[in-house]
Amino acid sequence: MNWDDVRIFLAVARAGQILGAARRLDLNHATVSRRIAALETALNAKLFRRHTAGSELTAAGERFLGVAERMEADMIAARDEIAGEGEAVSGSVRIGAPDGFGVAYLAPRLGALTAEHRDLSIQLVPVPRSFSLSRREADIAITVDRPTEGRLVAAKLVDYSLGLYASRSYAEQHGLPQTIAELTCHRLVGYVGDLVASPSLDYAAEFSPQWNARFEISSALGQVEAVRSGAGIGMLHAFIARASPELVPVLAARPIRRAYWLVYHESMRPMRRVQTVASFIASRVEKDRALFA
Repeated sequence: MNWDDVRIFLAVARAGQILGAARRLDLNHATVSRRIAALETALNAKLFRRHTAGSELTAAGERFLGVAERMEADMIAARDEIAGEGEAVSGSVRIGAPDGFGVAYLAPRLGALTAEHRDLSIQLVPVPRSFSLSRREADIAITVDRPTEGRLVAAKLVDYSLGLYASRSYAEQHGLPQTIAELTCHRLVGYVGDLVASPSLDYAAEFSPQWNARFEISSALGQVEAVRSGAGIGMLHAFIARASPELVPVLAARPIRRAYWLVYHESMRPMRRVQTVASFIASRVEKDRALFA
């Protein structure tokens, strides 16, 4: 079995199409198709069902995917061992994170990591969406749920809280609700419900069963800016809101708690650059634990 054929198989499985894999590998479409056909012949099994939307793994392909990923992990471990611990940490690591944590917390701190490791490149993708680690959309993902499926390594980073906040100007002009029922008399800022990346983030009902925001924003940081401008009362991350002196808590509602998890695919375990970045994030969060309390 040719390792290059296995590598190409992994690229097609992760991209979901031959053309996308070809672009990622900098190969032409015909070469990728030919190498997949050669692998299928060597295994005497059909690995993909090809259709107009792309390429879907067959049952045999799903079984071989696990084998291929273990082969990939062994190749990575072998390269790392041969390179030696004395070599500089190098390469690129992509981190997918919710925008609140990614922009407000990680972005100001990751520069220290790249300053320490000059050959390490960091790609931070802070958007309110989920990332597929098996398809290599990210090397490391920060999630609000512990994954329950797939060959993933997960470690809890920290608990955090969300509460209701308003700007001082809004509070002076409209006052603040003293009970949950009074929220219906105020302008509310919320999230776009059908765009939440996880059911754990659909938490409006935990604040008020009658939550009815007239201004909805799909970005956590966008909600912060809207509330800070005086647009209304919003559900904000406490560790972000506390950094803004113009924001005041609405004490009528009790804060709710969630957690951040650091997750990467099991095949990434041997990669020094991934472990270096994961350890840096975990140690910085631990150092700043009081910020999230």
